[in-house]
Amino acid sequence: MFLRLRLILGFVLCLLALPVAAFETDATAAYVIDHNTGQVLLNINGDVPLPPASMSKLMTLNMAFEALEDGRLALDTILPVSAHAASYGGSTMFLDPRDRVSVEDLIMGIIVLSGNDATAALAEALSPDGTEAGFAQLMTDRARQLGMMQSTFRNSNGWPAPGHVMSAHDLAILAERLITEFPQYYAYFAETEFAFDGRAPDNRFNRNPLLGLGIGADGLKTGHTQEAGYGLVGSAVQGNRRVTFVISGLNSAAERASEAERIVNWAFRQFAEREVIAEGFEVTEAEVFLGEVGTVGMAAAESVTMLLPAILDTEMESEVTYIGPLEAPIVAGQEIGELVIRVEGFEERRVTLIATNDVGMAGLMPRLRTAAGQVWQMVFGGGDPLAG
Repeated sequence: MFLRLRLILGFVLCLLALPVAAFETDATAAYVIDHNTGQVLLNINGDVPLPPASMSKLMTLNMAFEALEDGRLALDTILPVSAHAASYGGSTMFLDPRDRVSVEDLIMGIIVLSGNDATAALAEALSPDGTEAGFAQLMTDRARQLGMMQSTFRNSNGWPAPGHVMSAHDLAILAERLITEFPQYYAYFAETEFAFDGRAPDNRFNRNPLLGLGIGADGLKTGHTQEAGYGLVGSAVQGNRRVTFVISGLNSAAERASEAERIVNWAFRQFAEREVIAEGFEVTEAEVFLGEVGTVGMAAAESVTMLLPAILDTEMESEVTYIGPLEAPIVAGQEIGELVIRVEGFEERRVTLIATNDVGMAGLMPRLRTAAGQVWQMVFGGGDPLAG
């Protein structure tokens, strides 16, 4: 009979149950992710759908970057500006229906100037029916495909509308995608000024308060409406680490700037990368059925690096699971189990375990002996009748 076996191991780090203190913030929602490891460092109301204000423009930019990559748009493509797009107030590029604007200028207008009109113009160009509403439905459908399950769009730019919501977690997913999938366009997010046609001298500066502070910030997007409060989707690089974060629901631009800088400092100072298991490290042995030897080593298929509290040790538990005993023959490198690593305060990590060596079939006599022993045990119970 083959059973799923579990072995609780204590070979990894250990051992003081002193989890890092959670970051305290006045933000309604906050989500912080370490880019290299994918670990979530902070999650406060991360899956609650909330009004995202202009941070939802990141989804329009994602759709534009996808269109650039598949050839539906080019940076020098010239697009018209509809009366609807030009009618938007708030933060704008001061476009009017007589304008014809390049895709690159519209992208810069969205990122740096947070132009509601620029976002709508780009949306209408990509909309399946030529309307912003049609594009908003397309945004929602694409968000679901990308795993952003708490995002519903009513427009392209975050203008207040009933039911237009995103979660902080979804915004983090989106930010990580923009960073990872579109490095050729990501540099736009670090631009601090864009003086389009000299039309908006008072609205030519990027609102991201972290740019230029020397803390490695290079994106992504602010947001503000009365309903949403002040928010920021940000990312920063220091050394070989990148941290991406989302905060929303703050009371002022000054508070947003302060909280954003604090959260970057916290994420880089309170955590450090550590290799918790090396590729090829033999974790344990598994029992082998009808093999020329009775056990085979189980080794990690890949190294695992995790972000852990920089100073305090934290409780770590590891567990091996496999369906065993394993049946011979076994080939070195064959996937034979899984290592689950659990660290207090973080999502568990799963690592494939592979066989360290070949194990051939046992000879005829050992196999007959095993079969006879199994029959005896099934019929009569008790021990092996061939045991000496």
